Amino acid sequence: MGTTSSSEEPTLRTVRNAIFAANRARGQIVLDVDVTGGRSRRSRVHEEGSLRVRFPHRAADALEAVIVNTAGGMTGGDRFSIALSVAPGAKLTACTAAAEKIYRSTGDDAEVKISLAVGDDARLAWLPQETILFDRSRLQRSIDIELAAGASLIVAEAVVFGRTAMGEATNEGCFRDRWRVRRAGKLIFADSVRLEGDIAASLGRRAAAAGGKAIATVLIAPCHDGVVDAVRALDERFAGEVGVSAWNGIALVRFCARDGAVLRHDLISVLAALGTSVPRLWLQ
Repeated sequence: MGTTSSSEEPTLRTVRNAIFAANRARGQIVLDVDVTGGRSRRSRVHEEGSLRVRFPHRAADALEAVIVNTAGGMTGGDRFSIALSVAPGAKLTACTAAAEKIYRSTGDDAEVKISLAVGDDARLAWLPQETILFDRSRLQRSIDIELAAGASLIVAEAVVFGRTAMGEATNEGCFRDRWRVRRAGKLIFADSVRLEGDIAASLGRRAAAAGGKAIATVLIAPCHDGVVDAVRALDERFAGEVGVSAWNGIALVRFCARDGAVLRHDLISVLAALGTSVPRLWLQ
């Protein structure tokens, strides 16, 4: 019977690691939008790996972009990055073609880096569909936003811990989420979430999600008069827990629900109250 010497073991590990890395999904989108002839148009589009961007509809003065993950989901070791830049005066609505599924990992994190830049008198609506975390999945996500002094932005990010309707639950895993928002170079919002290990127990705590399986954040900048009142006026219509606050010129809406369907209902209600139409793909 053949044996493997200790000197060969590092080489075998190196080969295994190289094979593992070669089979991991990589994806990058870089999209720049500017204004030409009074209309928002794409001035630069870069696609790499498993990510693609499509432009199915054109409104009178805005561009709509749909990001597609051809890999069908993510797992440990996958790396995606999305960079959207909206030039002064331009308008962009960007979403994803489907919910992003984060599958079980054998150890490594899946990583998503999102960078959003919005110029003066420009508007960006970043409205991806839910991120669904499967049991024993691992996700590390960062969202970095740079706003000019006169920029407008709305961001909606939702995370679902297991598909309750299919009898699935996220009991263990890792979810790390980091947000940083700057206006004219000054930090105006910072937020970090870390759930690791027994996620079900963490979500079950009263001070966390009180047993909820779906959470979301909507960020609005700048916070116009009436934003807080518009959300609070919907209180009796919400099927889950929704809270809103405003400071530093921004408004933040937090959601917690028992499942993804309830969460989506409340999200759509809030976005409609804020005058933001949800992408058609949300309704399919």
